[in-house]
Amino acid sequence: MPGTNLTREEAQQRARLLTVDSYGIDLDLSGAQEGGTYRSLTTVRFRSAEAGAETFIDLIAPTVHEVVLNGTSLDVDSVFKDSRIALAGLHEGPNELTVVADCAYTNTGEGLHRFVDPVDEHVYLYTQFEVPDARRVFASFEQPDLKATFEFTVKAPEGWTVVSNSPTPEPADHIWHFEPTPRISTYITALIAGPYHSVHSSYEKDGRSVPLGIYCRPSLAEYLDSDAIFATTRQGFAWFQEKFGYDYPFAKYDQLFVPEFNAGAMENAGAVTIRDQYVFRSKVTDAAYEARAETILHELAHMWFGDLVTMEWWNDLWLNESFATYTSIACQADAPDSRWPQSWTTFANSMKTWAYRQDQLPSTHPIMAEIRDLDDVLVNFDGITYAKGASVLKQLVAYVGKDEFFQGVQAYFKAHAFGNTQLSDLLGALEKTSGRDLKAWSKAWLETAGINILRPEIELDEQGNVSSFHVIQEAPALPAGATGEAVLRPHRIAIGYYDLDENGKLVRTVRMELDVEGERTAVPFPQNTPRHAVVLLNDDDLTYAKVRLDEESLRVVTAHLGDFEESLPRALSWASAWDMTRDGELATRDYLALVLSGIAKESDIGVVQTLQRQVKMALDQYASPAWREVGLTQWTDATLAHLRAAEPASDHQLAWARAFSATARTPQQLDLLQGLLDGTETIEGLAVDTELRWAFVHRLAAVGLHDEEEIAAEYERDRTAAGERHAAAARSARPTEEAKAEAWASVVEGDKLPNAVQEAVISGFIQTDQRELLAPYTEKYFAAVADVWESRSHEMAQQVALGLFPAIQVSQETLEATDAWLASAGPNAALRRLMTESKAGVERALRAQEADAAAAV
Repeated sequence: MPGTNLTREEAQQRARLLTVDSYGIDLDLSGAQEGGTYRSLTTVRFRSAEAGAETFIDLIAPTVHEVVLNGTSLDVDSVFKDSRIALAGLHEGPNELTVVADCAYTNTGEGLHRFVDPVDEHVYLYTQFEVPDARRVFASFEQPDLKATFEFTVKAPEGWTVVSNSPTPEPADHIWHFEPTPRISTYITALIAGPYHSVHSSYEKDGRSVPLGIYCRPSLAEYLDSDAIFATTRQGFAWFQEKFGYDYPFAKYDQLFVPEFNAGAMENAGAVTIRDQYVFRSKVTDAAYEARAETILHELAHMWFGDLVTMEWWNDLWLNESFATYTSIACQADAPDSRWPQSWTTFANSMKTWAYRQDQLPSTHPIMAEIRDLDDVLVNFDGITYAKGASVLKQLVAYVGKDEFFQGVQAYFKAHAFGNTQLSDLLGALEKTSGRDLKAWSKAWLETAGINILRPEIELDEQGNVSSFHVIQEAPALPAGATGEAVLRPHRIAIGYYDLDENGKLVRTVRMELDVEGERTAVPFPQNTPRHAVVLLNDDDLTYAKVRLDEESLRVVTAHLGDFEESLPRALSWASAWDMTRDGELATRDYLALVLSGIAKESDIGVVQTLQRQVKMALDQYASPAWREVGLTQWTDATLAHLRAAEPASDHQLAWARAFSATARTPQQLDLLQGLLDGTETIEGLAVDTELRWAFVHRLAAVGLHDEEEIAAEYERDRTAAGERHAAAARSARPTEEAKAEAWASVVEGDKLPNAVQEAVISGFIQTDQRELLAPYTEKYFAAVADVWESRSHEMAQQVALGLFPAIQVSQETLEATDAWLASAGPNAALRRLMTESKAGVERALRAQEADAAAAV
């Protein structure tokens, strides 16, 4: 939307001028059932450092009725433009501003999102304000360092529940008046309203009782496993309060599972919103429960890091998200009686893979990114901000020591409670507790971009004993278009030496830690010692680097990858193989062979599911087109064999059923899907429940065996919000010109779909089996994307820009079309970044296809 940006310089200028004391926010939501707009009345009390100064307050609203500054009514037409209300002639000291406006409900997941549940036809509302969307609901100084107290008053329909940051009061005449919050930032205020179902409990510690609440729509209540969610929450409370040395800082803690949520969750103070797909309607694997638990703990960690102490500006977003990611994984790994002590395996297998991918794009940036304005931060919720940052924090903990790290964190919270900070505040606290000078560390790790590669260089004497061992560090050149220079960094790593035991298991027999500096680091090694079967650099995954195996280790791992006794070294080896495939160092056909040889021995279900996704991506994008169908046939046959061989009713069986349904291709395989769907075929232990049925329907629609009649019949079985999304995706997946044209028009030419439905249509539209059918949409995409970006909200525009990019058209022509568009369209920095990232994916796929073709020669 035009006129909605805010620069860092503007924010700094406003922060120097203003101190915000309080907001009083009065919202009339009594007409929510009809939608449209609602009345918003905001009273802001703030102080100015200068008499007669000028500034502005942020607001996005269809209509502003009244603006009163210090008792004087301002001319709305003169002071309100785009997203700003100009404020001139401020008093030195106290000022009071009142703004009366009609604000709009949204269906984009930004501002105040309005959703109608097709099950009960009731309306459910929730807010989502990060990064700059509190201004869609009330007039606000929309930047994280202008903290204030917030006092909400809400008029709601009869029978509704209203939840905010403060404890929920008893309503009077359908009016809910909340006590003022502590001083917090605008983006973590929240309002959730509707006839929500709720379950309540408490966390008890040292005489203090913190009320806990879990909310969802009544149509999901039968699936809400509140006991498990409360158990994870209490585990987090106990662990974080001990490690952070600071009691939970708010009066209560509610977790609200809300519909059509764009992200995984949001850390609103005391009122966390979470996507309601985490209320599982059907059987899921343990990996899904682990991911949900990590999300719960991530948001709980934010109550301290982000909400209690908040970044001054969005360039420290990485620290906010990385800290929550690192501590949530650490809590899962270390908390007593944790269900997922192997959480660092999951982190290495998924989060770090995301980071490595992001760090090799032209848009790679230092962890501490330069955030010039809101457009920059909106596209910066990426693998560097979350996963690389968390990986580097893990390295920092190894560098300074775990006890010293948390002692520094405790001092940091005590010194800056309810305030704003910069990175230097945290590093200063850690320097005091650890005695380490972190300036050089910070410069190397946080202020530079790119990734290092660590390789073992092992020399043997004539007797086959190790005569020398060095770790070789490389700093590959940054991708074309990236800013900065590649650098070598200091790494604290563990080296694991593994040997095969009498049972054929690869067991770690020696572990050592050392600091890696520069290009060559000598590894202390006893003289006249035979080499071990596998030498694994970065064992225990302490640092952030791509790791390669020496020739002998690679030979053993290729034959025995599934035989590692522990899950983490397996995950590290799998990740290394995947990275080599993406880099064109390992042909896709060889990666497939490696997975097929070892996946049956992989016990960690999260690793299994990641391998399934990666194999499918490799075959679709990185395989030589001439060989691709051969590879897909091998993989599909294997998925069916594993499905039939899996233990009945196990997580592995469900994972293989989903993998098979994603790629079934022969008439016999598709007949089996149809038979499982209509009950004429069964596989012992496999429950073909709601979500699995939709997976089968999606595939049958994509290959042309299900049309509107069958999709509509399935939707009749599941007339829910999830069913609506699945039906939309299935319709969009059909392999006909008419289906594609209809889907395209609904997303690109229309602008009425809710965010979640638009996302579903896009996901169905792109089918890798339909490259020829979709080829004409490359030109249509480039003709439309600029207008979509200019006319839609950020979330909706980004869905289109990323989701409909012709990534499956892996060709030089796609690269040339992208370059031509970039040269002619003149996109802003945010859209240019998304387009160059997508182009880089096609370039990588082309290189990998060439490597795969070369392997056949």
